[in-house]
Amino acid sequence: MQDLAHFIDGARVAGTSGRFGDVFDPATGQATKRVPLASATEVAAAIASAVRAFPAWAATPPVRRARVMFRFKELIEKHADDIARLVTAEHGKVLSDAMGSLTRGLEVVEFACGMPHLLKGEFAENVGTEIDSWSLRQPIGICAGITPFNFPVMVPLWMFPIAVTAGNCFILKPSEKVPSAALRLAELAFEAGLPPGVLNVVNGDAEAVDALLGVPEIGAVSFVGSTPVAEHVWRTGTAAGKRVQALGGAKNHLLVMPDADMDLAADALMGAAYGSAGERCMAVSVAVAVGAAGDALIRRLAPKARALRVGPGTDGEAEMGPLVTAAHKARVEGYIAAGVGEGAELVVDGRGLVLQGFEDGFFTGATLFDRVRPDMSIYRDEIFGPVLSVVRAKDFDEGLKLINDHPFGNGAAVFTRDGDAARAFTANVAAGMVGVNVPIPVPMAFMSFGGWKRSLFGDHHIHGMEGVRFYTRLKTVTERWPASIRAGADYIMPTMK
Repeated sequence: MQDLAHFIDGARVAGTSGRFGDVFDPATGQATKRVPLASATEVAAAIASAVRAFPAWAATPPVRRARVMFRFKELIEKHADDIARLVTAEHGKVLSDAMGSLTRGLEVVEFACGMPHLLKGEFAENVGTEIDSWSLRQPIGICAGITPFNFPVMVPLWMFPIAVTAGNCFILKPSEKVPSAALRLAELAFEAGLPPGVLNVVNGDAEAVDALLGVPEIGAVSFVGSTPVAEHVWRTGTAAGKRVQALGGAKNHLLVMPDADMDLAADALMGAAYGSAGERCMAVSVAVAVGAAGDALIRRLAPKARALRVGPGTDGEAEMGPLVTAAHKARVEGYIAAGVGEGAELVVDGRGLVLQGFEDGFFTGATLFDRVRPDMSIYRDEIFGPVLSVVRAKDFDEGLKLINDHPFGNGAAVFTRDGDAARAFTANVAAGMVGVNVPIPVPMAFMSFGGWKRSLFGDHHIHGMEGVRFYTRLKTVTERWPASIRAGADYIMPTMK
């Protein structure tokens, strides 16, 4: 098997901890690479590299930092096909989906190219007699990003392009399940002109995460992953005085009103529930069917779910690939069994799917439950797999209450032709991202991504202006140039005269 490395100080560096993790091809079930799992000593080497690089990089004019991002953007576009294949090889998602997620990450790189404008502060002349005041944004220093397995390119690109273009140095800890794409991005960023140490990649597991959280040199940590780990990162990081944004789990609901276009709603649910095998924090895993919408949806969804084309991500005809690991496949299918045991109606069962030539792959087919209740584990928990639950509600108010009572609040959507219902939904739903006849309302790069409730720990959403604010500190200057120095001291609160 190929042995991977870390990326520190502008070069690939072999692991020295002696610990490795296997990286699998989910379609075949075979381990193809070994990734080194960093020790605290290796994390310290990456931090030391960033500390050395920071003063000169922070002093680099923002326009020159932005020019590096322009070159980085060109290199990503040049190597897009190869990067997408790395994602498919280690995550399993179909190539078209891998390319789509790369595009969404690239949009954040494009946003970061405008950093000279985004860093501009405000100026006020004569706030007092011959006294001016202005604000400016300056980098935090050394920042860290801990990213999930489901988006090996997109989520890292939501973090470090903004951070480094704002003048920070960045240490990326990608998921050890999908490390290759992050390493390739770091190489391309270095080729684009990032100085050694500005972007380092450290592969690892919980030991590396805790090492990043425990050192004083790191001033800000961005995390995307499960809610238990997000809460751990937030509590540990903030207790150490760090700025933390920790995006956690989700249980995204799509409320379908009886007046909705049912064919449109069914197609939207298919893509949102089963795209990327449901391994998305914005996947729709619950359809809340109001009144007669329930039967209408099930009639349309059941045959579509049974006909969904499942195959290796490299198959151009496949609509859904495998799950990421054997352990995750077992977890997802355990939830399916639990749903049956709890009394949900299993309309389509995706278990037992075996593909010729890929018998050892981590495949689970599309699964559809009907008449799911809020007390069931398949409703409460984030399954993170191709499992769609239909919950029945008698009216709009009951459906909205279901959504608002759930502990997660990442995204929510409503499908309806009624403008009044849509307006009431957007005004009152407790979720950070909301769609109206849009099933996966992921904001564009110049907006910001983030949830409510236990889907987000911290005060800042990710990318967009929220990202700029997160990776910078505000400084306000008040300045006077008197003609002569006035003798005497003031012992009262300064006021502008």
